[in-house]
This record gives sequence, C-alpha cells and structure tokens, in this order.
Amino acid sequence: MNMRVVTLALAGLLSATGSASLAAQAQVASPPAPAPATPAPAPASPARVAATPAIWMVKDADTTIYLFGTIHLLPPNVDWKTGPVQRAYDSSKEVVLEIPEPAAATMQQVMMAKGLDPSGKPLTQKLTPAERPRYEAGMAKLGLPLAQFEPMRPWLAATVVSVTSVVKQGWDPNSGVERKVTAAAKQDGKPISGVETFEQQLDYLAGMPEPLQIRFLMSAVDDLDKVSVQSKAMLDAWMAGQPERLGAVLNSDLDKVPELRARLLQQRNARWATWIEQRLKQPGTVFMAVGAGHLAGADSVQAYLARDGIKAVRIVR
Repeated sequence: MNMRVVTLALAGLLSATGSASLAAQAQVASPPAPAPATPAPAPASPARVAATPAIWMVKDADTTIYLFGTIHLLPPNVDWKTGPVQRAYDSSKEVVLEIPEPAAATMQQVMMAKGLDPSGKPLTQKLTPAERPRYEAGMAKLGLPLAQFEPMRPWLAATVVSVTSVVKQGWDPNSGVERKVTAAAKQDGKPISGVETFEQQLDYLAGMPEPLQIRFLMSAVDDLDKVSVQSKAMLDAWMAGQPERLGAVLNSDLDKVPELRARLLQQRNARWATWIEQRLKQPGTVFMAVGAGHLAGADSVQAYLARDGIKAVRIVR
C-alpha cells in the first residue's frame, strides 16, 4: 500500500502544513552538513507551467456551487488559477475548504496531542526485526533523525515521511491550492469556512488501528525511490484535468484497504454531498475547494450527488 499520493490528494492541511513544519523541525535537529568551500550558484527558477485542472458546477435557480479539486502541495512554478477556475473564484461570494487553516501554534499542539504515544513506547520498538532496518534506512535516506521520531505514533511519522519525501522533490505547501485560495479570499474579503475541522482530519489517521498505521509507515519508507514517478503521475493527471486518470492513481492504493477507503473517502464524500445539498437551499455563489481525490472515481462527491438526483456539470474551457 503506497499512501503517499493518497495523503497528498485526500488529507488536507494536515499533510500540507503541519507535517511539513514537523519535517522542517526534524531536519533542523539533524547535524548540519559542512558548508562547501565555494558556494554553489543559485539554481535557475524553473519555467512556469500552465495547468488546466478540472472544475465542476452544481446549481439550482438561485445557488451556484463550484467544485474544485486541489493538490495540497505543489511545485511553485505551476499556474492553475486561470480560465474557468479564476472565473469561478471571481464570481463566488464565499470560499469553502476542507478545513480553514488553523493557527500554526494550534496545529502543532493538536498534532502533538494526537501524534505522540502517551505510553512512551519508542516507535522502533513497535516494528518487527524485519521492518526496523528498512525504516532506519529510509529515515537515513531523507536525513531525518531517528530520535526525533521515537515518541511519535506510526501515523504521524508516516505522514511526516510522506510529505518530506515530496518536499524534497521541490513541492511546497506554500504553493498548494489551499494556501493560495486562502490568501486570495482574505485579500478580497470573502468569508472562508470548512466542511471539517482540523481535529476531525487528524482523527481519520490517528484513529487507524496501529497495525494499519505501521503499514502506512512502512509503505512510506519502502517506496522512497518511487516518489518522483508516483507524484509526477498524480500531478500530471491533475494538471491535465483528467479526473478519471487521477482516480486510477489514487484508487489503486485505497482499493487494497477497504476500511481505509471507507474512512478517508466514501464516508467523507457522502457527508460533503449532503452538505452541498443543504447549501443549495440557500441562495448565493460558493467556491468549494477540496482534495482532488474526492472529486475522482466511482465514490466521488459528484457520484454521491448523482445518487440523489443532483448533477455536477464539468466546466470546459
């Protein structure tokens, strides 16, 4: 089970912000590498890349809700807020995300409360003799200090490892869709709300049985050599506006773990579809941005809406 792309496309600010911050702290704790005698020249900025991600519209006589699938971390050179996405945002009077971004201090406090093991049992002691050397090799490859992770529960260590591996590919939480949309909405005076809370999102991972958390962790460290290919496949599908292809990338992992599919995808999508149905009873125009994995595949939000006779229409360029 490779959960890296699932974490990036389904888990909201948990992956994009909190885990990236923890990873940065862990790397700061590592001994710094010696400075080269001659500083290397700064790398050239990568060329801008145009993206055409998918967006849908749900509407009735007096309400319009735009559904936009996001990636929570992105390379900084991706231009996605153009065309129908920009027009949908501009015409909306409010923004709805998975969760509004909490204060950094609050995020860290809650993650530590749910992500540290109160029993004090070190993380490496929860691994089998076969798993431990693989875990240690993966952490060494990322430059993450083992001691920093010993108090963590496996789900938190797995999430930090997953996000760190993608950040090292040049992806950035500050370039993620939610960060950009939040900043724009604040500047434009548009109210921001969420369909979940930060604690709820943590509980989806923190509530997993420990054996499943360890599977998540071992998948993250075992597949480090595949990060570039896997993340590129997800990004390419999103940038090209191909939700079916994106769904195939994500579902290949979730299909192997039905209980996780139900927990991370099906149950949440059903609740969000109900939220949309209720919101249609109030007039207005809403820009709703949630993880792209929720808007792809047979169990998408749009599929749950369709079961209740509500059609989500794809907006073309």
